Amino acid sequence: MKDVRPAKVRTAVSVGESVRIVRELQGLTQSELARRTKIPQSTISAIENNTINLGVERAKTLALVLQCHPAVLVFPGWDVTKQPAA
Repeated sequence: MKDVRPAKVRTAVSVGESVRIVRELQGLTQSELARRTKIPQSTISAIENNTINLGVERAKTLALVLQCHPAVLVFPGWDVTKQPAA
């Protein structure tokens, strides 16, 4: 196993996909997430399908229930290894 190297391929993830992924990792259905957040299930579906914007307030509400930082949902493709330009 001396030739094992970490993968370098990144997959682009949309905001809606990040919400769905985190929700599924928590073992929640859209209906259960809707009940806990008081955000209509149809709105959660639209967010996950990228047909409406997540928005700051909804990101905060979802992040609280999903036990993650709102930035995880809002900036799913952010590369934390890149330094900002000076």
